[in-house]
Amino acid sequence: MEGRSPRRQRNAPTINDVARHAGVSPMTVSRVINGEQIVRAATREKVEQAIAALHYSPSAAARSLAGGEETRIGLLYSNPSSSYLSEFLVGSLDQASRSGVDLVVEKWDEESAVATVVEHLRRGRINGVILPPPLCDHQAVKDALAAAQIAAVAVATGAAPQGMSAVSIDDHAAALAMTRHLIALGHRRIGFIKGHPNQSASERRFDGYAAALAEAGIAPDDRLVAQGYFTYRSGLEAAERILALNPPPTAIFASNDDMAAAAVAIAHRTGRDVPGDLTVCGFDDTSLATTIWPELTTIRQPIGAMARAAVELLVKQIKGRKGKAAAGPAHLLLDHELIRRQSDAAPMVKA
Repeated sequence: MEGRSPRRQRNAPTINDVARHAGVSPMTVSRVINGEQIVRAATREKVEQAIAALHYSPSAAARSLAGGEETRIGLLYSNPSSSYLSEFLVGSLDQASRSGVDLVVEKWDEESAVATVVEHLRRGRINGVILPPPLCDHQAVKDALAAAQIAAVAVATGAAPQGMSAVSIDDHAAALAMTRHLIALGHRRIGFIKGHPNQSASERRFDGYAAALAEAGIAPDDRLVAQGYFTYRSGLEAAERILALNPPPTAIFASNDDMAAAAVAIAHRTGRDVPGDLTVCGFDDTSLATTIWPELTTIRQPIGAMARAAVELLVKQIKGRKGKAAAGPAHLLLDHELIRRQSDAAPMVKA
């Protein structure tokens, strides 16, 4: 019997299976499971029928971990990009279901005291916490979780925190590859929109951009660099400032897809063709990259896979603690990929 139990768990239906069966999103399934009242009655009925048909039982699965004791992990988020957060949440929900744990999603903002948030997690019997950006780099949050002895995994940080597990990509290498790609196309006057300074990955991406310029013998121009904050609005302001230069850049590389999409909007607003007059590239490869025109050339950061890896790593840590065989912190480095679409081309006039 001991050999058959893991097989049943691997073949157990996931929240994504329920969502596909019901024809709804995983978020809707999660809302039905958690008893939220904002779901329409007809939709709730479809989800409940799918749960029954597939014999999906997340609570029973959670109690099966660690000898019948329920395990709850928290996803603490504070991210301005809805596209990024959506992919992260789906990956987290999927792996939580596969791992047989309950996932509690909590929003945090600067107005809430760190101690209050951590105490709320303790009262909610949270065994561990996933920290996506920007909270992956929030030192006060990480310190408070450590002091409360709540296991945590930082995701998409540019610098793995000491004493805490992390899942990330090599942001420096990714930005280096994208800038090399632009240079290979013939661009030498390349604008760059930086990410929020409260995230270590932002500096790593800028360093990769700067390293590629230096490698190609292109002198840096501070006027071509604008500060963004990973929001669409900040991308609008940054792109407007860069494109007002004389001469303007022939390409803009933005630190995420939201800001790249904003740069495309400014280009269109000012009568520029993308990519005929201006190449625009992003970072992350969120759903936004393929919902604008032209579709974005971007760096694919495997957001869903990173979320799944973080949940899996956190569950292993929690089980290790319960079994008094806790392993030390681990840093998983996942692969990135340059995805070329329709928003890049050689410059019409070589810079």
